[in-house]
Amino acid sequence: MFPVQYREHVDALSAHHRQLVEWAENCRENFQNRALLVGAEIARIEGRGLDAERLYEAAIQSARENEFVQNEALANELAARFYAGRGFERIARAYLRDARDGYRQWGADGKVRQLEAQYSYLTDERPSSDPTRTVLTPVEHLDLSTVLKVSQAVHGETNLEKLIAAIMRLGLEHAGAVRGLLILPEGDAHRIEAEAMSSNERVTVDLRQTSIATGDLPHSILQYVLRTRERVLLQDAVAAGEFADDEYLRRRHARSVLCIPLVTQTRLAGILYLENNLTSGAFTPDRMALLEVLASDAAISLENARLYREISALKDQLYKENLVLRDEVDRTSMFEEIVGTSPALQPVLASVAKVARTDSTVLITGETGTGKELVARAIHRRSVRASRAFVSVNCAAVPRELVASELFGHEKGAFTGATQRRLGRFELAHGGTLFLDEIGDLPMETQIALLRVLQEHEFERVGGSRRIRADVRVIAATNRDLQAATSAGSFRCDLFYRLNVFPIEIPSLRKRREDIPLLVEYFIDRYACKAGKNIKRVSKKTMELLQSYPWPGNIRELQNVIERSVILCETEIFSIDESWLPKQPSLTEPKNQTELPGRLLVQEKDMIEAALKESRGRIFGPKGAAAKLGIPRSTLESKIRSLKIDKNRFRTSPET
Repeated sequence: MFPVQYREHVDALSAHHRQLVEWAENCRENFQNRALLVGAEIARIEGRGLDAERLYEAAIQSARENEFVQNEALANELAARFYAGRGFERIARAYLRDARDGYRQWGADGKVRQLEAQYSYLTDERPSSDPTRTVLTPVEHLDLSTVLKVSQAVHGETNLEKLIAAIMRLGLEHAGAVRGLLILPEGDAHRIEAEAMSSNERVTVDLRQTSIATGDLPHSILQYVLRTRERVLLQDAVAAGEFADDEYLRRRHARSVLCIPLVTQTRLAGILYLENNLTSGAFTPDRMALLEVLASDAAISLENARLYREISALKDQLYKENLVLRDEVDRTSMFEEIVGTSPALQPVLASVAKVARTDSTVLITGETGTGKELVARAIHRRSVRASRAFVSVNCAAVPRELVASELFGHEKGAFTGATQRRLGRFELAHGGTLFLDEIGDLPMETQIALLRVLQEHEFERVGGSRRIRADVRVIAATNRDLQAATSAGSFRCDLFYRLNVFPIEIPSLRKRREDIPLLVEYFIDRYACKAGKNIKRVSKKTMELLQSYPWPGNIRELQNVIERSVILCETEIFSIDESWLPKQPSLTEPKNQTELPGRLLVQEKDMIEAALKESRGRIFGPKGAAAKLGIPRSTLESKIRSLKIDKNRFRTSPET
């Protein structure tokens, strides 16, 4: 082949490899083994021998894990050619035997005949009728390459489930056993982690994770191994001996029994139990030698996997808490402390102090911008959960179809776009507090799921079936009249009663005007420090203006006005532009308290329509209605829908 043609073929192969790698990122199970195998071939062509060795073995492992027997056979065949070309004939023969066996298992008899015709030594190694052989690896082939492959399959595997499956599969393949159990410690006891069966030259592994029953294995042998940490080998279990009276041996008629402790340093990492009820003397010296290697490697790998799982669990918990912490730091909070001494605020503070020490569910009500999340954080900081995460969710800001996924998480493939598993807010808040803001906007179907969590303290991820325990304190908040919503049928009454265990109503800023000077001073200090300005006092006219204004947006609106004024202030005396406070009717309290919800809705609708008119229908942006009202865009859009406001009719209004 000419160099130009050679380069063209290599480039085409590299392009194909890049495509496979991209597919493997989205579907690891189907394409990873193929990408690895093509990568190994490229490394072979380019003369990168060590990379080729690693990639061939990784391709074989990936194909085996995902049960692509044909790809595993092909990878073994190509690896055999690679080692033969480098002069490693014994290793090449081992890989080629595995390739032949894989093609036979796949049913490619023509390919098997082709290999046996091309390599005559394969015809001399056909599987015999040895009744103790369970798969295609005869005893005489347990050479150095087999030992190396066994060690490679076990070493470095940190996924406990995959490691267990590999140990059981290798144990039965090379031991002459028909059945096997892997027993691992669980606290002060032990349980059966996996059971393997050999039939039709194939090993099946079942991850049982069940307690040990009488009919699972000989208890006298198990207790002996647990006590002495020495192996037990019975070449003829039915013959008279120390364990001949064991009920299991008499009932199951096991012929050959082997029980090996998996010991690392002084710790018992597990027990491997193997049996053959077809023949005596199944566990020959050659097989025992290999099993001793497997037991030693398995003990170390199991201990490493256990430690890795513990570290991963701690790492996941740290990640969750850091995620919440970053969200809390980055989030623009309204203020850090509760500021105020007014009589209207004192009952709220007293309620916070009383309920914080409990684990009761709290429902915080009040107008928009009154500081409901701040009160929720105060409850959390004074509770026994203060050292764990505080997770906040605005139910109105999440699209209806994604609320369940946001709260409970989802499994990979649960819906279009779910390319990987995602933890929900309940899992992130495990052991801590979950704050559900705008709970009145929760969709009805999600209300049912939330009710179940509050009742049973369990939930399932979207697309999953495993129940997850929820150790979370729930604090909910709303600016809506939930009792009216339950009467209207838009909010479940049973969920309302579950949430309304300890209600706290936050007073509006109109009811605590005495706190306005303290709040103004607090916000000026905060924003002046950020802006690097020195503001010493507030003009009398400005303070009177601030105290007389009704503040429909409450503290959030006050905060925005102060921040804007600090930015524009050029002197040491703080003042505001009176035009920033729109003229509107005084929001006095109605004489008939039953009229309050209806009157507030009317006033809220008027305010939103006035802001939409002024912004010519624009909702977001510096000149949008949301900025003028001092509320998030998502909250405004939710209110526009609930109040049935046609925002489009304001888009042609002239700018005022």
